Order: sequence, then C-alpha cells, then structure tokens
Amino acid sequence: MKNVYLTLAIAGAIVPYIFFIQFFAAQGLDLFAFIAALFANGAAGGFTADLLISSFVFWLFMFGRQASGPRPWPFIVLNLTIGLSCALPAYLWASARDGES
Repeated sequence: MKNVYLTLAIAGAIVPYIFFIQFFAAQGLDLFAFIAALFANGAAGGFTADLLISSFVFWLFMFGRQASGPRPWPFIVLNLTIGLSCALPAYLWASARDGES
C-alpha cells in the first residue's frame, strides 16, 4: 500500500495544479477572484465546503495521532498549498513508512 499512497500523493499534487494553473493563466494572480470562484455557485460551494470540513477533520486526526504518527505540520502545509488530495495520501505514505522501521 505504501507505493499506492505515494502514487496517489503525486497525482494529488499534479491534478489540482493543472486546474490552478489554468485559472491563474486566465485570471492572473488574483486571490480574491480565486476565492470567489470557489463559491461561484452551489456546486462549487458544496465541494469547497466539503473540502474545508474534510481538511479540518484530517488535521484533528493528525494531532490526535501525533504521538504515534508523523508530525502533522508538513502535511498541513501540503494541505494548504496543494490540497487534501496530496496531503492525505502523503500522510498515509509517511505513516506506512514509519511503521516499517
């Protein structure tokens, strides 16, 4: 499973950035336009709310496992800069890797 988690973390980094690059190429580096687009309609707002709640739960989970799992801060940075699609499988990969030692 460790290799699957690593592959999914890489895919989770690449796929969102394809969309982010397209957006910023069309809109420029306008953070306000980006945030507005996250809630442009009900469907986008629902996905955004789902990701925000899921990210918060992931953070709570990591801090709850801090004694037995990897440090949460690198994965919070991944979550905030790339997204949950990269941070969660990266955390699972790091947990699986630490479990081998």
